[in-house]
Amino acid sequence: MSNFYPKFAVVGHPNKGKSSIVASLALDDSIQIGNTPGTTQIKRGFPLKVDGKIVYELFDTPGFQRARRVYAWLEEHGDVPANRRIDVVKKFVHEHCDNKRFRDEIELLEPIINGAGVIYVVDASKPYGEEYEIEMEILRWCGQPSMAILNLIGDDDYREEWTRALGQYFRLVRTYNPMSAGHKEHIELLESMAQLNEAWTKPIKQAINVLKKFYDLNVEQTVSTISDYMVKVLSFIYKQKIDGESATPKEEEVAKEAYRKKILNYEHKEQQSVEKIWQHSDIQKNKDELNLEKLGLFSKESASIFGLSQKELIVTGASAGAITGGGLDLLVAGSSFFLGTLIGGVVGGVGAMYGFNNLYELKVLGQSVGRRELTVGPMQNLNFPYIVLGRALYHASLLAKRSHATREAIDLQDVSFTEKIISSEARKVLEKVHIKLRKGKELEKEELKEYSNTIRQSFLDLL
Repeated sequence: MSNFYPKFAVVGHPNKGKSSIVASLALDDSIQIGNTPGTTQIKRGFPLKVDGKIVYELFDTPGFQRARRVYAWLEEHGDVPANRRIDVVKKFVHEHCDNKRFRDEIELLEPIINGAGVIYVVDASKPYGEEYEIEMEILRWCGQPSMAILNLIGDDDYREEWTRALGQYFRLVRTYNPMSAGHKEHIELLESMAQLNEAWTKPIKQAINVLKKFYDLNVEQTVSTISDYMVKVLSFIYKQKIDGESATPKEEEVAKEAYRKKILNYEHKEQQSVEKIWQHSDIQKNKDELNLEKLGLFSKESASIFGLSQKELIVTGASAGAITGGGLDLLVAGSSFFLGTLIGGVVGGVGAMYGFNNLYELKVLGQSVGRRELTVGPMQNLNFPYIVLGRALYHASLLAKRSHATREAIDLQDVSFTEKIISSEARKVLEKVHIKLRKGKELEKEELKEYSNTIRQSFLDLL
């Protein structure tokens, strides 16, 4: 891309969603957004950068406060041909730059007289009013390429009457909801903006291509992050030195707790990485922590959403040959014996449901130095991989579709939009890898590739 990039001033009446539109189009959730007029008091440029290069820049501006007085001044001093009206606007800005009464108008007009295109924002959930015509007349005096955006903040819809009025002042009128707009809507709006000025057509089309590639790259990085996370968490083994011939109950509990904390830490880091990929900073989440004794593993409801239902567990267990009982397997110096102690609560009495409770593989191994080592893991529960993968995919899909104008916490407990995160076909492929990871075996390159491809398709299905 060349050094030239389009600039746009987002202007309009106070509290019509200007900052939200800037945040959405700039992919920047650090922009302050408020429900009261006057949240934005000074103009501020927000460049959208990809790989360190500016694609375009948006200016967030205060709302018009004294539009009638500004327009009256322009008319009083504006006995000039149409092609000279921009000079009158520049004169107004120059003469009133230190006048606090016109601070908001000066702030919003400065980027326009310096060459920025105009994006005029209205709330089309409210009826059209003639008072807006003064603002539009001022913008017309600026002579810059301009378009209007219909933002539906409330439930009512007055777009038809707004479109008739705005069409007399602006070349393009488009509906755009910054709170719900995703990648597709973003691209469509840019395609409209490319029509505003012939000089902008090429750079904006270049910007569109850059953003499409950027989105595809984000998908690939997300899939890679989730795949690496799954391999780590499913193959993880915690090791702890012990002095006796066998581990004491306290030593076992300490080891299991350390194992649990590491699993939670893996998920926390995975979520942070995905949030960074999609450029969401300091995002708030309403969620239940991954509880190895309660969340999903012992809940038929959660299992049927994030993992395997009871029927699916039976099928998976049969194919994997992995359901061997509901106890802990402790291997002492290479000799195995069955203890029969269950971790956590019991879900059902049938054999297939024991897969929900067969959580850990605990071993005590002799060491050449005379000390022994207690190991915990890998996780043996058949449902566990689908629960952690389901959580990861759901979290990532929310971020990929989330507008940067949204400030609400994401709800990782609301899974009402789908009953199945991972299809039956996908589980058949995934389970082959899960079996090897449960046995502590290394994955072949082709196996990992097929595993990642399956995760990618599940992710794309959610998008």
